[in-house]
Amino acid sequence: MSNPAEDRIKADITENDVVLYMKGNKDAPQCGFSSRVAGVLNYMGVEFKDVNVLADEEIRQGIKDFSDWPTIPQLYVKGEFVGGCDIITEMTLDGELDTLFEEKGISFNKEAADKIREANQQQG
Repeated sequence: MSNPAEDRIKADITENDVVLYMKGNKDAPQCGFSSRVAGVLNYMGVEFKDVNVLADEEIRQGIKDFSDWPTIPQLYVKGEFVGGCDIITEMTLDGELDTLFEEKGISFNKEAADKIREANQQQG
């Protein structure tokens, strides 16, 4: 049996290289975690589709079921679930996100990624 929410999620992550399921949108995030992940992607110059889960209860629950991950935001790259805020933050800081984008052929600003890491090291 077809599940409309799941069908839309599959279409989104198939048709777009990078998709962020978030609360709010990339220009106006509605929570700190969504804001942090969208901020990293925007700063690194990554083109991504934002899906506002607050605007659609079916998608809000559907994405959690689809990924078997309980929290929002959720980042997908080339159809693959990458993780939520903590995982993306960690991957950004240790360079894994750069590697993932390079392997998947996603264009991003390497210099911006390095700046994020530099700024973070200065805080520590």
